[in-house]
Amino acid sequence: MAGAAAEWVRLPLPWMIGPLLATAVAGVSGVPLAASQKLRNAGQWAIGVALGLYFTPQVGQLFWPLAPAIAVGVLWALAMGYAFHRVLAALNPGESAATTFFAAAIGGASEMALLAEREGARVDRVAAAHSLRVLLVVVTIPLGLQLAGVHGADAAAPAVREVRFGGLALLTCLTLAGVLLMRQWRLPNPFVLGALAVTATLTLAGGELSALPRWATNAGQLFIGVSLGTRFTPEFARAAPRWLLSVAGGTLAMMALSAGFAAALAAWTGLHPATLLLATSPGGIAEMCITAKVLELGVPAVTAFHVVRYVAVLVLTAPIYRREALRIRAPASGP
Repeated sequence: MAGAAAEWVRLPLPWMIGPLLATAVAGVSGVPLAASQKLRNAGQWAIGVALGLYFTPQVGQLFWPLAPAIAVGVLWALAMGYAFHRVLAALNPGESAATTFFAAAIGGASEMALLAEREGARVDRVAAAHSLRVLLVVVTIPLGLQLAGVHGADAAAPAVREVRFGGLALLTCLTLAGVLLMRQWRLPNPFVLGALAVTATLTLAGGELSALPRWATNAGQLFIGVSLGTRFTPEFARAAPRWLLSVAGGTLAMMALSAGFAAALAAWTGLHPATLLLATSPGGIAEMCITAKVLELGVPAVTAFHVVRYVAVLVLTAPIYRREALRIRAPASGP
């Protein structure tokens, strides 16, 4: 119902933002809510397939020229996360460095919470920070882009538009096999990345099996929106208001800085600034990429930026933290 209402008032990403806000408000108000992990996985699979269909052979030829910009985008995310950590540490002097560092990292919430737990951080604070950051980004950036009138400013067409039931069945089987393989290898976020990898590979090779029905991508948005919204509970609202306020303020500052960075990167690459804002914003891979799809803003470029950033942050965050921990301990061990 919230998704239908959001679509009626023409909100961007109605089937994600509507359910997200409805469940968040209800959860904070004390309504007992729960999200299905299986439905969330199904939603992520649908988003992965939908994004992979944009990687046509023509689009594939454009990515090597973008490689330097993608590398700069990774450095930007790492620098922004580190700066956010220093701000959180200054505003919350009682928190450990591990807590502020992993709460500030621009990575997946579950992955950062797992790394934080290994380093003895407060996982509840880390999870709360990532939940609030994603909520603010998912609501603010799409709405801002819609109000700016940039819908369709950098449109890219998927390889195939019509639903072919035989092809869709085969595509489903192949992408689920990719998901299972990634799970077998214990790779992170297998439902998005597994479906995306298989679909993009097929599409780059010229395969045009089928489009994904619109109701499937809407359902994917809904499942992800509910999964995000149910993280907000009365305990979340009562816990450490100073921590939550500093996270909210830092997230808004990062979005503003990302807008300036996107404008500079656009002047260098020739891509639309709105595309690069989605590509470099402190949002999650599924949320920002589906925003690009719905608003028709450079879906392949946004997806490439986020996939590379996701992997790089996942690999580099723990080593960077260990260097940061040594820096913090150095004065205490000095003469």
